Amino acid sequence: MGRFFIIFIFMKRVFICFVALIFFSPRVISQEVTGSWKTIDDESGVAKSIVEIYEDDGKLYGKVVRILKESERDRICTLCKGQDKNQPIEGLVILKDLEYDQGDDEFEDGTVTDPENGKVYDVKIWLDEDNPDLLNVRGYIAFFYRTQQWKRVK
Repeated sequence: MGRFFIIFIFMKRVFICFVALIFFSPRVISQEVTGSWKTIDDESGVAKSIVEIYEDDGKLYGKVVRILKESERDRICTLCKGQDKNQPIEGLVILKDLEYDQGDDEFEDGTVTDPENGKVYDVKIWLDEDNPDLLNVRGYIAFFYRTQQWKRVK
């Protein structure tokens, strides 16, 4: 009877850990990607802005909180569509509605707006496998895509 009780307690703890892992791992992963990220132009390598990634109602969003080049801070997104049209780029939510995909360990099914041209792309983001201070941001249309790496602001 004593052995059965010990095995029962052990199995109960394993089950609780398993359930906790299932319910809390998306939140832990999202906390790793939330925070401030420096956007880097993939063509020039120049840092352009700081984007704050945050969670709201289980989805991720990213807002431009600072344009780094002072002379461009008052720029307006004249080419944007809908509610973003003619809004200041500083303060603009450019990442929207990203959901965690546990199987691929990334956030996907959202959109990203390129304030340079106003175009909206499907997007997925994930932490770099070798360096968690790098965030891969891939905007795509069908099979065509472009990936940028953003750097964590500490």
